[in-house]
Amino acid sequence: MGKIYAIDTNVILSDANFLNAFEDNTIVVSSIVLEEVDSKKKLMDEVGYNARHASKRIDELRKRGNIHEGVKLDNGGRFMVAFPPIESIVYDHFASKTNDNLIIATAHELSKTSEEKVTIVSKDVLVRVKSDAIGVNAEDYQHDKVISANDDSYMGYTELEVESEIINEFYKDKKVVSPQPFNENHYVLLKCGNQSAIARYNAGFLNKLYSYTEQNVFGLNHKNVQQVMALDLLLDPSVTLVTLQGKAGTGKTLLALAAGLQYTQEEQKYRKLTVARPVVPMGKDLGFLPGELKEKLDPWMQPIYDNLEYLFNVKSKEELSSILAGYEDIINIEALTYIRGRSIPEQFIIIDESQNLTKHEVKTILTRAGENCKFVLTGDPQQIDHVYLDEYSNGFTYAIEKFKTHRESGHITLTKGQRSDFAQLAADIL
Repeated sequence: MGKIYAIDTNVILSDANFLNAFEDNTIVVSSIVLEEVDSKKKLMDEVGYNARHASKRIDELRKRGNIHEGVKLDNGGRFMVAFPPIESIVYDHFASKTNDNLIIATAHELSKTSEEKVTIVSKDVLVRVKSDAIGVNAEDYQHDKVISANDDSYMGYTELEVESEIINEFYKDKKVVSPQPFNENHYVLLKCGNQSAIARYNAGFLNKLYSYTEQNVFGLNHKNVQQVMALDLLLDPSVTLVTLQGKAGTGKTLLALAAGLQYTQEEQKYRKLTVARPVVPMGKDLGFLPGELKEKLDPWMQPIYDNLEYLFNVKSKEELSSILAGYEDIINIEALTYIRGRSIPEQFIIIDESQNLTKHEVKTILTRAGENCKFVLTGDPQQIDHVYLDEYSNGFTYAIEKFKTHRESGHITLTKGQRSDFAQLAADIL
C-alpha cells in the first residue's frame, strides 16, 4: 500500500522539483498551499523562481485530468489538490484558522477518510509539532538536504598516528606514500610522540605543502595549524575553489582577504579582487535604507571593511576609504546581486557568508568562472538567516560535499577562535 504525503508550502518554495521526491506515492497539496505559492511568484529571488517553476509544473498536470481527484505522475505516483474542511478538531484545539492550521486540517481530514498512511511534510518545526499533537504523522523534508543530521560534516583534515620512519621519510623526500586514501587536497597531520608534520594528499601521496607560510601574507601571520592549511589552499593557484568553514572569529574571512590582497596587490597573479556577500536581511530590506547604492551597501559590507582596516593597518573608515579609492579598479566590494550573470576571468573572488546561499545560487555563481580565476567561499552553516535553508540544505554545504573529491578544490574547517578568548567562549556556549 502506498503513502500520502501532504506537502507544506515551504517544501515547494525550497525545491521546485518536489514532485520527483516522493517515489510512487501520492502527493497532496492543500488549496491554501497554492494560495501561498501564488503570493510568492513575483519575488525576484530563489523563492520566487521556485514558486513560478512549481506553478508551471502543476499547471501542466491539469492536462492529465482532474487534479482534485488526482492525476498520474511520470514516476508512478499521483498528485492531487485537496481542500481544508469547514469544521475540524484542529480549529478547536488551536487558536484560529491560520494557513498552517488549515493545511494541518486538510491532512487530518485525509487521514480519517483514506486507508493509506498520511504524513505531513514540512520544514516548519511547529507545523510538525502541531501535526503530531493532533494525531497526524509529520516529518521534515529530506530530499533537499546534502547531508543528514546523523552525518559528520567534512572537516578537510585528519590527525593520523604513524610510525616515526614515515615522518622522517616525509621530511627527507618532501613526500611519502599515504598509509590510506583520502580525498584530493585533504590535509593529514602526521603524529608520532613529539614528532609531527603537516601534509597534503594528492594522487596516493602525502606531499609537502604548496606554500608553508612562515613569512606573513599581506602582513598576516597564521595562528594555528588549521590556518596553515587554509593559507596553503588559498595561495595555491591550481586550487580553483576553496571553502572555509568556521564559527565567528576563526579568521576565515580575514585569511581569504589577506590571500586575495597578496595575489592581486603584491604578486599580481590575478587582475582583480572581488568580495561579495548575499544580502539576507534580518530586519528591514536593503531598499528601505537611505542614500545612494554605496551608502545602502555599507551596513552589509561593514564586516569586510573591518577586516580590511586590520590588514591595511588603518584606524578609521576615512583612512580606509582613501586607500580603497586608490585601488578602485582592482578591489571590488559589492552585494552578491551584482555578481550574478557575469563572466569573471582573472579574478580572486571571495563570497562571504555563503551559508545563506541556495544550491542553485552557488551553481549560478561558480559557473561564472572564467580563465585564471579563484573562488573562495566562507561561511558558518550554524548561522543561517535564510528562512528556507538549514545547515544541511544550504548551498555552502552543497558545494563542500560535491567538490570534496575533486583536485580543483579544497576545504578546511576552522575550529579555533582567534578574535579573543571571550569571543571563542561565546561561540562555543551560546
